[in-house]
Amino acid sequence: MKLATFEANDRESIGLVAGDGVVDLARAAPALPRNMIALIEAWPRIQREVRSLETIKPHFRLSEVLLRAPVPAPQKILAIGLNYADHIKESGQEMPERQIWFTKLPSAVNGPHDPIQIPKASSSVDYEAELVVIIGKRCRHVAKEDAAGVIFGYAAGNDVSVRDWQFHTSQWILGKSFDTHAPFGPWIVTPDEVGDPHALGIRCLVNSELRQNSNTRNLVFNVFEQIALLSQALTLEPGDVIFTGTPGGVGMAAKPPNYLKAGDVVRVEIDRIGALEARMAPED
Repeated sequence: MKLATFEANDRESIGLVAGDGVVDLARAAPALPRNMIALIEAWPRIQREVRSLETIKPHFRLSEVLLRAPVPAPQKILAIGLNYADHIKESGQEMPERQIWFTKLPSAVNGPHDPIQIPKASSSVDYEAELVVIIGKRCRHVAKEDAAGVIFGYAAGNDVSVRDWQFHTSQWILGKSFDTHAPFGPWIVTPDEVGDPHALGIRCLVNSELRQNSNTRNLVFNVFEQIALLSQALTLEPGDVIFTGTPGGVGMAAKPPNYLKAGDVVRVEIDRIGALEARMAPED
């Protein structure tokens, strides 16, 4: 099942994506929650009703709606660094013994097809294709063996990074949190449709040129290990977003570095999930 946040006729809603159409849940079942976090919180009791709507006629074609980030205002965005061996090697780093975490601020959230800013403060803007996990229930101290049970679904993401700001200090938060630099989507795909999250092809293309091409089987710390560690420190909440790491091929590692510029089109694809595609644009 694919669940999206979208805008149509100047109204934001959540919908069920079926083929090239969208079922507007507010119209199909007005008693259902009206935003994605509320839907995720209520999922155990409403799942059967939502799934029953998969067979009704869509209210819109995908081409008629504007897809938003599926969770427009997550409480937390957590992201792991140096989590594919080829990316570690190209970065000149040692294989980490422990998971390396940073945050992307919620104000960086961007829609899957919305323009991504080249900020006035820097021209060292880079792409990072990533599998994104959406947390499905409030949880703490989750065992690795139980982590699959707290996942609501998966999305594709681009951990857009402003490299000079990222490395001004040892703390990466500013370089990772510029406005529009956390696009994800295009929707949330539920685990039953994704299957094994550690067997997904992941790619990034810039102006149709393949820059990153890997598989989530190459994660150093897998999705379940990430949730187990994070939940020792944090209470994870419904709708929290986890960026799970990027493979090799980032622009920073090219010689000379190959950073994004205004007009570039960046596409992130993940098997069984979908794709983001957005144009780089100068900050107003």
